[in-house]
Amino acid sequence: MKKLLTVLATAAIFATGAKAATILVGTDAGYAPYEYKDPKTNEIVGFDIDLIKAVAKATGNEAKIQNMQFAGIIPALQANMIDVAAAGMTITPERQKQVSFSDPYYDVGGLIMAVHSKNVDKYKHMNDLEGKRVCAQIGSTGALLAKEIKDAKLVAFDQTGEAFMELKMGGCEAVLVDKIVTEFYLAHRAEKDIVLVPHLYTHKQNGFAIAKGNEKMLKTINDGLKAIRASGEYDKIYAKWFGKAPEKK
Repeated sequence: MKKLLTVLATAAIFATGAKAATILVGTDAGYAPYEYKDPKTNEIVGFDIDLIKAVAKATGNEAKIQNMQFAGIIPALQANMIDVAAAGMTITPERQKQVSFSDPYYDVGGLIMAVHSKNVDKYKHMNDLEGKRVCAQIGSTGALLAKEIKDAKLVAFDQTGEAFMELKMGGCEAVLVDKIVTEFYLAHRAEKDIVLVPHLYTHKQNGFAIAKGNEKMLKTINDGLKAIRASGEYDKIYAKWFGKAPEKK
């Protein structure tokens, strides 16, 4: 039944007269496991990357990945330098004023606070960071959350890894970052100096960003998402990167 749905969905896409094309995809390859450079091959890989490539393929197109700084992704969309952003981008009201978003493709467990192991008893809640230096990636939801902390000073970096290094060196008291990103970072680096504060501060969804007014591309991406969900390809990609199948709603 799923295969039949996929065939029908793909047929419907081609029936609209859509022609195969290269979809230019902007990402910031420093946000594992969503997108990062494989240290062995230097190839950009990750959950978002596999997903957008599958979406493009399902609509008869090809995704070409371009690496750039996260803060420059929305301007690049607005200037039509790229077609789509696949960058672990959380859908927020502020960003929706600037770009359009595809249907959500991932439920973000929430932002967490990462602190140095020596301060694990000192910082247990975001309010404990009042007046302190807080690290986050430029333009991220973590940076937005940091600005809500009374008298806190935001120390922003291009890459999340740089924020973690600043934390280790004592340049800030905590990093506000996606829970999955932090767990992946800690697991692959055998990191002992950084620990997670278990409280989650937000629960949001990620989406692919498209320039406002580009309804054709928005439809293509949403059609592709529907097709790979129907075929089971989405579930395979999800399980590859998160070690389990997504929860069914």
